[in-house]
Formats: sequence, structure tokens, C-alpha cells
Amino acid sequence: MTSSTDDFDFEAALGACAAGERSALRRIYEREGSRLLGVALRIVRRRDVAEDVVHDAFVRIWEKASSFDASRGSARGWIYSIVRHGALNHVRDHAREVPADDTLTEHIDHEFGGQVPDPYQQVLLSSEAGLLYDCLGRLDAPKRSSILLAYLEGCTHSEIADRLATPLGTIKAWIRRGLQALKECLA
Repeated sequence: MTSSTDDFDFEAALGACAAGERSALRRIYEREGSRLLGVALRIVRRRDVAEDVVHDAFVRIWEKASSFDASRGSARGWIYSIVRHGALNHVRDHAREVPADDTLTEHIDHEFGGQVPDPYQQVLLSSEAGLLYDCLGRLDAPKRSSILLAYLEGCTHSEIADRLATPLGTIKAWIRRGLQALKECLA
């Protein structure tokens, strides 16, 4: 394995992958695998996850090699972008995961028969009828629900629009106005 990228023809290797030559994929892996793992590791921050990202990327490289277009960039850059996008997708898809401890799951099972309460009920349960509770109670239901879905459940504006069957622009306006009202109430 040499350190220069000039003596390896990534474009030809991708063409060979597109033609079904497994040895070409192996050559790409042997040539760039450790550096691709480094790229994934810098993004996902866990070696086991980075290894999975690189594995999935090589499957994608194998399956999509015929879609590489040299007029849009280098073959090596295309390979790296697949790993980078895979790592970023993993981070984005798992960003909202919050591990629940056994105490929390037991409490939910005991209190709610295994059903998680809606976001407003979660705030009611966790707050001590304080100022935030009062301010949230002053908001109309659509604004309150939009804010709680965004901040307690981590939903995107699009997800909230889908859940509430409301246009995206309306959801954004409700959240903006609701936050402004909360800011004024809490001041």
C-alpha cells in the first residue's frame, strides 16, 4: 500500500466495480479503508459505529458504482462523500435517541400502563406548577402543542406539521409566536 494517490486509478476501480469485479472493491478498501474509517470516526465518534458506516458505504459503493459521473467530480471524492454522508446520516438519525433508565421506564409502566403521556402531560408531571407551567397554560392549544412537540419530543417542523395535519408555514408561525409569548410571560 503506497501513500501516493497518483498511482491508483479510482475511476477505473469504480468502473471495474460497476462491471462486477469484486477484486476492484477490495483494492479500494485496501487502499482507502483506514482513511475512510478515520473520516467516519471523526463524525460519529464511536469506532463500532464508524466501522458500520464504512461497511455500509462499501456496500453502497458496490451497488452504485455505475452511477459515478466523472464530469461531476473525482472518483476518490465520490467515495469519500459516500462515507461522509453515511456518517452524517447516522448522526442525524440517532441524535434524538435518549437512553431511558430503568427507573423512568418502570415509572411510565406503573403510572401509565406502558403508554407515554402526551407532551403537555409530561410537562405537567415534571413541573411544580411554576411559572413555566402557568405560561404554557396561557398559550392556545396549537401553539403549546407545537412548542412541546419541538422541544420535548425533538420533532422537526415538518414532523409537527404532519402530526398536527397543519401547513408547515403555520407550524413555524405558531412556534415563533408561542416562544415570543413565553419569553414575555417569563420575563
